[in-house]
Amino acid sequence: MNSKEDVQSLPILEKEILNFLGRQKASVTLRKILTGIKSRDRIGVKAIVRQLENKGSIERSHGKKYILCGKLPPVSVIEIIEIDEFGDLTAKPSSWKHQIPHPKIILNFNKKRKSFNSILKQGDTVLARLNLVSENTYQATVIKKLEQSRKSVVGIYEETNNGGLLKPTDKKIRHEYAVTNDGQNGAKSGDLVLGEITSQNKFGKSTALISKILNFDKAFQNQQPFSNIALHENEIPFTFTDTILEQVNNLEKFSNEQREDIRNIPLITIDDADAKDFDDAVFAEPWEHNGDADGWHIIVAIADVAWYVREGMELDQEAFDRGNSVYFPDMVVPMLPETLSNDLCSLKPNEDRPCLAVHMWIDVDGNMVKFKFIRGLMRSFARLNYQQVQMAIEGEADIEISRLSKDIITPLFLAYKALCKARDARNPLDLDLPEKRIIIDNNGKISDVIQRPRYDSHKLIEEFMITANVAAAIELEKKSKSFLYRVHAEPPSKNLESLRSFLKPLGYNLSKGQVLTPLNFNQILKKSKNSDVYEAVTQMILRSQSQAVYADENIGHFGLSLRRYCHFTSPIRRYSDLIVHRALISANSLGEGGFLNKDIDIAPIAEHTSITERRASKAERQSTDRFAAAYLSDKIGEKFKGRVNGVAKFGLFISLDRIGADGLIPIRSLTDDFYKFNERRMLLKGSKNGAIFSLGMCVEVVIKESNPVSGSLLLELADTHQRSKLRGQKQKKRGK
Repeated sequence: MNSKEDVQSLPILEKEILNFLGRQKASVTLRKILTGIKSRDRIGVKAIVRQLENKGSIERSHGKKYILCGKLPPVSVIEIIEIDEFGDLTAKPSSWKHQIPHPKIILNFNKKRKSFNSILKQGDTVLARLNLVSENTYQATVIKKLEQSRKSVVGIYEETNNGGLLKPTDKKIRHEYAVTNDGQNGAKSGDLVLGEITSQNKFGKSTALISKILNFDKAFQNQQPFSNIALHENEIPFTFTDTILEQVNNLEKFSNEQREDIRNIPLITIDDADAKDFDDAVFAEPWEHNGDADGWHIIVAIADVAWYVREGMELDQEAFDRGNSVYFPDMVVPMLPETLSNDLCSLKPNEDRPCLAVHMWIDVDGNMVKFKFIRGLMRSFARLNYQQVQMAIEGEADIEISRLSKDIITPLFLAYKALCKARDARNPLDLDLPEKRIIIDNNGKISDVIQRPRYDSHKLIEEFMITANVAAAIELEKKSKSFLYRVHAEPPSKNLESLRSFLKPLGYNLSKGQVLTPLNFNQILKKSKNSDVYEAVTQMILRSQSQAVYADENIGHFGLSLRRYCHFTSPIRRYSDLIVHRALISANSLGEGGFLNKDIDIAPIAEHTSITERRASKAERQSTDRFAAAYLSDKIGEKFKGRVNGVAKFGLFISLDRIGADGLIPIRSLTDDFYKFNERRMLLKGSKNGAIFSLGMCVEVVIKESNPVSGSLLLELADTHQRSKLRGQKQKKRGK
C-alpha cells in the first residue's frame, strides 16, 4: 500500500466499496466486502474501510459489520411527515443522527388493510418494513402503528363557567382540553394559543397548559384568525428578524457591470389589478426568419433577485426555510421582506431595475429557433393589468391604453398566437379548472366569492413564462450546470386502474398496454365536455395525475408535454427560481450572485422546496376553508346547490356552487336506505331502492353545522329529487 500505484488506486477502491455497500439491504462483514468487490487485498481494503468510517461515509454496526452511513435497516420505526392531496404518505426515519439529509420513504398502499392506511396522519409513528428502491429512497410497508401521545396542540382558548377550555383548530381532533386557572398564562377568551398537553385521559377531559399566545403580530392587523391558524398549524415562518431587516436595509445598490442596457426597449408588466409586486416584464416584435417577417423576437425580463440575495446571508437562509410565498384570502406571507419584493425587485414603471432576461426567437409556428440569456438593466414602460390588456386585444381599450395597443400589445398577442400553435402541437393536459377568489371586506370577513376570469391576457403571460422556463432548462443542461428541474411524472399505474374502472361504465375507454400521453386524457375530456359527467371526469383525471415536484434529475413534465422544464420566472416568491437564476449567472459568467460552490448538492434543496410548496398549498386551503365556514356560519338551515366531488364509505363530499366550500354529508344522515360504497366506481348505492350518488352529481343541501375554527361543514341532503329520479329510471328499465 506504499507504492505510488497503490495510492492512486485508493479512490477507485473507495468508490467500489461505497457502491457495493449502497446495494446492500443490511450491514455486511469485511469478508463480504472483499468478495463483493472481488479483491484479495484484505489489509488494503481494511485500511480504506477504516478511512471511510473515520470520514463518516460508512458506519460499523453490531458484529463488526459495516453499512453505508444513513442506510436504514430492513425493519425501522418511521414518522409520517406528509400526506398529499391524493392521500399518498411520505415518511422519515424516527431517529436520524447523521449530518446528511434523511432518505425519502414512500408508504405502499396496503390493499388488504385499506381502512388502516386511511387512519394514518401526519406525525404518526409506525413500524415498517423497508425496501430500497433507488438511491436514498425507500418503499415502506406498515407493520403496525405505534402508540404515540400528542405533545402540543394549536387551538382557541375560551373561558366558560366551568373553567378554561382549549378548542383545537385541527378538525381531526374531536375533543377539547381543560385548562386550569394556573395554566392560562395570560390567555384571554378568543385567543389563538399553543397548548402543551399535560394529561391524556380516555375518560373525562384531557388537560393542557397554555405555553404561548399566537395572536397576530403587528404586521398582520386582521380581525379574523384563520390565516394565522394555518400559519401556526403548518409551522410557516411569518416574521423577519431585526437582523434580516437590517441586512435588507443595508443592501448594496446594483452594479451596471456586465449588464446589457435594455432601457430603450418598451417592456411592460401585466399582473392582477391588486398586485403589489411586479417581477416579470415582456416584449415582442416581428422577426425576419428565412427572409420573411414571419417569426417573433420575444423578451422575458425577470427581477434580478440573485444580485441582492446571496448565498451565506441570513436573508438567504430565511428564504430557503420559507421556500415560497404563501397566499391567503386576506394577506400574503412573502418569502422575502417587502423592501425587496415590493420595491427593489419590483419592476415599477419608469424606474431603473436590474434584471435577468432571455431573448427568444420563435418561428411562425411558435417553435424556438434560438435564445440568449443576459443580465440587464431595464425600465418598465407601463404597468398594466390583465383586464386592460384584454380590452386592448378586443379593441375596447380606453384612450390611455389604446396608445400602447399597436406597437406593444398587438405584437405581444400575435407572438402569443404563434406560441399557441406550438402548444397545440405538443398537446399538454387540458384541464379546465375554474379558480375561485374570496373577497374580504374591511372587517376581515367574506363579502363575496367570485370566479376568476380567464382571459387571453392570462394565457399570453403563461405561454411567455413557460417558453422562458424551457429556455432556462435547455441552457443549463447545455452548460452541464446543476439546477432544479420542475418535473411531473406519468400517472401511477394504481391511479390509472382506478380511473379506468370509473370511466368504463360511463362509456369512455382509456387505453391499456400502451404509453399514455396527455392527448389520451384530452380526448376523453373533449368527448365528455357537454355531458352531465364532465366535472366528475375532470376531477377523476386530475386525481389520477402525479404531483409536480422539484428534482435534481430530469424525467420531463408529463402535464405540459415537455422534455425539460424548470422554474425561472418568479425568484421573488419561489426559492427554486432563485436557484435557477444563480445557476444561469454561474453558467454564463454574468458576474456576482451565482453559486459560491461549484459542487452544490441540489437534491436536498429539491426535496425541501417540494415540501414547502405542498406546505403552503395545504395552509392556503385550510385558511380558505375557515373563511368559507365563517361566511356560512350565519346561514345554518339555508339551502345551497352543489356537486358531489368525493365519495367515501362514511359519506359524500360536496362542493358548494359559487362559494366553492367543501362539506360532508355523513352516510348516517342518508336514512332512507342502506348505502354501500363501490370503491371501483366511486359511488354509494342504495341496497333496496338502487339510488346512486356518484361523482359530479348535482345535489341540493342544507347547512347543518359550520365550524370556522376547524373549517369544517356538516351538510344534509335537502330533498330526494335526484334519488327519486334514479329509482324511476330503474323501475322503468325493469318494466321493459
